[in-house]
Amino acid sequence: MSQFQLYGLTGVALFGLGIYGVIAHAHLIRKILAINFMGSGIFLILGAVARRAPDEMPDPVPHALVLTGIVVAVSATAFSLALTRRIHTKTGRPALPGDGGT
Repeated sequence: MSQFQLYGLTGVALFGLGIYGVIAHAHLIRKILAINFMGSGIFLILGAVARRAPDEMPDPVPHALVLTGIVVAVSATAFSLALTRRIHTKTGRPALPGDGGT
C-alpha cells in the first residue's frame, strides 16, 4: 500500500467518523467538531488525489484547494462557535431547541 492510498483511506475514515458525529450527537460543539473532522478527511483525500502518477509532479490545483479550504473552514468554525454561544445564552442549552440534547 502506498502512502497516497493510506492518505485516501485515512481521509475516508475521518469523513465517516464526522458523519457519525453529526448524526449521533445533539450537542452543537460536538457537531462542529464532527464537521471539522469531515473537512479534514476531504483535505486528506484531495491531497492523495493530487498525485497523478509516480513519475510525475503532483497537480498543484488540489493543493491550492486544500489551502483555500483550510481558511474557509477556520472562518466557518469561528462563525458557528459564535452562533452556538448565542444559542446557549438564549436557551441555556448547548443544543438546538427541539433537538433533545442536554
